[in-house]
Amino acid sequence: MTLNDIFNEQIELNKKVIPTLYEDISKNPELRKEWFLKFERALRQESSEAVDSLGWKWWKKGEDDWDNVKVELIDMLHFWVSMCTIAGIDANDVIELYTKKNKLNHHRQDNGYRDGTYNKYEGGIEDNQRFVTNGSLS
Repeated sequence: MTLNDIFNEQIELNKKVIPTLYEDISKNPELRKEWFLKFERALRQESSEAVDSLGWKWWKKGEDDWDNVKVELIDMLHFWVSMCTIAGIDANDVIELYTKKNKLNHHRQDNGYRDGTYNKYEGGIEDNQRFVTNGSLS
């Protein structure tokens, strides 16, 4: 299975749950925002469930359930992909944007980000905009 397959499968699942979701959000910007935020809240909840699968409470003895952490991570992926589809990002966009952002993160580390000497702004424009959304890092 590829990332494209995962996106397609998630779109089909979302359409099964809410048959007119993508049609509705294409016509209504407020509804699009509402669904993005619903998926984001669901993603946060799944993240909390993953954390709760680990014995993180120092005041209480607890067992770690790594198998459930894995399940919760997949639940998070479902909601994250849904958020991408609502935002208009497809699998190819994810790969392209990830590659650009990862290259920028390496550039930042190589050029003073850790010690605080890196300046994200040039000409009033943030490096994310210059290199990730509107261009690329050479």
